[in-house]
Amino acid sequence: MNLRKAALINASGKYSKIILTIIVNAILARILSAKDYGIVAVVTVFSTFFSTFSDMGLGTAVVQNKELTKDDLNNIFSFSIYVSLTLAILFNLLAYPISIFYNGKVYISLVRILSISLFFDALNMVPNGILNRNKKFKTLAIRTVVVYFISALITVFLALNNFKYYALVIQAVLTSFFTFVWNMATTGITLKLRFNIQSVKQVFGYASFQMGFNIIDYFSKNLDNLLVGKFFGSTSLGYYNKAYLLMTYPVNNLTGVVSPVLHPILSDFQNQKEIIYKKYMKVFKLIYWAGLYVAPICYIAGYEIINIMYGPNWNQSIKCFQYLSFAIMAQMLSSSMYGIFQALGDTNLLFLGGIINFSIIASAILISVVIGGSMYTVSLAIAIAYNFSFIILLILLMKFGFHNSIFGLVKELKYEIIFTLFMIIMCKLYNFQIKNVFLSLACKIIYISVVFFVSYFAQGKLKEKEKSNGR
Repeated sequence: MNLRKAALINASGKYSKIILTIIVNAILARILSAKDYGIVAVVTVFSTFFSTFSDMGLGTAVVQNKELTKDDLNNIFSFSIYVSLTLAILFNLLAYPISIFYNGKVYISLVRILSISLFFDALNMVPNGILNRNKKFKTLAIRTVVVYFISALITVFLALNNFKYYALVIQAVLTSFFTFVWNMATTGITLKLRFNIQSVKQVFGYASFQMGFNIIDYFSKNLDNLLVGKFFGSTSLGYYNKAYLLMTYPVNNLTGVVSPVLHPILSDFQNQKEIIYKKYMKVFKLIYWAGLYVAPICYIAGYEIINIMYGPNWNQSIKCFQYLSFAIMAQMLSSSMYGIFQALGDTNLLFLGGIINFSIIASAILISVVIGGSMYTVSLAIAIAYNFSFIILLILLMKFGFHNSIFGLVKELKYEIIFTLFMIIMCKLYNFQIKNVFLSLACKIIYISVVFFVSYFAQGKLKEKEKSNGR
């Protein structure tokens, strides 16, 4: 299967889920409060942390290692079960410390419920790796939509019946459980009470660096939630978290079409770096222009998007969302690079990039909190940090992954960079005021679309002219 076909299959499932997610979130945002979302965000930070340990990089290692037999896969899956069970128990033990730290007994029951989700999420890592390894992208796409639809229906029902924040954590449990049932039915993987540790050792070197990156990446993406919740309260965290999640929509749902299939497809060429580079640069430029279109819309139409999606009760999220939109392109490009490091077998470089990324982001957040800021200053600091981190990660990939010159890449992207600056200027020049939010959003999208397509075709003409002159 080629990269384009895999991406199209993934897109069908991804965008179907996007439509469902937008509808469900719009409904839940009008039923649940910012405090409800803030309380769940606190617990989710910790459950996600434990999920990084339960994965142990085994899912990506299964994709990368083409020599693993069916018996090896069963052994690795069986090993992951024992790890998952241990971590779920440890997470349960943290219920009381978390409730004391955040001064709320409600966190005890929420942690216990999410420990179930943690357990099944962990069990899904190896089966997910097997499905990707076998390039079963159609199965993954169908599973994603069906599981989300069923769990979302139950969640809305619970929210309407005053389950509050419990509805959100129960959704996580249902999603992980239904996914596990589907995976077991489609992969044919089996549990062995006594497994051969040699199968695990085959992938340990690759997986250990991947796990290290996952842990570092977790802290990079969740330190802001921890500190905003601690210093500014659960309500502020609810507003901030809503803006952050909205920012991740284009990151996850545009690059999310291509990024998940990059590693399974390009790992077939892990010993031919020039082929991976050539294929990835096409993807890189595509994502670059997608980010250059979406990010300006999110910035100038922040008010309209928040009001249409969540209603006027969430207006305090607008400025956070606008600041975070500065990081959309950087996040989109960075997330696409992860699969390339994996396909090259350079998870050690990915781990190093994760450490640098965490250092930059942690410094930015701590500075913004220490100077007596707010969720708005944290949002701006995060956006700046993500852009710096992207540049570092790009240098690592080009210089040490592909052994190419970073200056050569900048020269190749010179017209993209020029028109990025042009788009920024045009965003600042827009100052039309329209009261109707739907009409206002439509006008802003049309404005950015015109500027974008003029820029895109102009850079295309300039490249053609340069190529013809070079001949």
